[in-house]
Amino acid sequence: GTMGPGHGIATVEKVAIAAVMAGCKPDYMPVVVAAVKAVIDPKFDLTEMQATTHCTAPLIIVNGPARHTCGPIVSGTGALGPGHRANATIGRALRLTMINIGKARPGSSDMALLGHPGKFTFCLAEDEEASPFTPLHVSRGFEADDSVVTVLGSEAPHSVIFAGDGDDPDSYKSLLELLAMGLANPPSNNGTLTGGCATVVLNPEHSAILHGAGLTREDIAQELYQRSFVEASTVKRLFSQFAGPDPQDRMAFKGPEQILILQAGGSGVYSMVMPSWCVGAHANAAVSVKVEADMFCEIPGLARNATLD
Repeated sequence: GTMGPGHGIATVEKVAIAAVMAGCKPDYMPVVVAAVKAVIDPKFDLTEMQATTHCTAPLIIVNGPARHTCGPIVSGTGALGPGHRANATIGRALRLTMINIGKARPGSSDMALLGHPGKFTFCLAEDEEASPFTPLHVSRGFEADDSVVTVLGSEAPHSVIFAGDGDDPDSYKSLLELLAMGLANPPSNNGTLTGGCATVVLNPEHSAILHGAGLTREDIAQELYQRSFVEASTVKRLFSQFAGPDPQDRMAFKGPEQILILQAGGSGVYSMVMPSWCVGAHANAAVSVKVEADMFCEIPGLARNATLD
């Protein structure tokens, strides 16, 4: 496949070069290859995402056994921070392919006005073992023992603070409201342009609160979908160009399936939401790709000049 906007051909050899430059260990390569396959999928709108003035960057979410066999890829405390080689170098390898194969150059073909640190590296795993919910990749149609990489264009993480009230059985509703406010933040593209995927990263305590209320992953997505909107009066007051003659509440998403929910990070009062870009022919679609690797974390049957597709 080709990587826009320069339309360079993504081969295994070129991707391997980027992985070495990024500092990846050989075991990480199957995950890097899967991430590249995800962004060259036409539904990802890579050319448009590379060239936008928005700050969006590809967030890599890893599920399944590859979190351990091709890593370890960290899902716990500080997963998006420093000190985790696999997380740091896998995300960096994808970015280097976007620069060197896709020819994204700041100020000429990568037009992000400011960008965000995720444009350097942006990778984590889901904490499947500690989560009370089915894993993200299972909700997207894969088997539990599949290794899967999901990639979508995301803003930097926005913190959502919630301490909870153990004496109030309805306190989970406040958590849902706060998460929805972060997702449909009016100045973000999800709040104004609407219709793109976004990510919710729940910490263990917040997962436990929602699970304790009897909610499944699908229930949470539905609740957040219904709560994630900008009121018509706010649209009319702040975004008159979007209001039209009869302004309506602006739903941040087309449906609950656009809200990706996973558990990661340490315990405490902070979860994270990551609004998205919402533009492109497919409106910032998330793409999931199965990781192809044998028990030695090697990619079976791929020659170095093989083209990824």
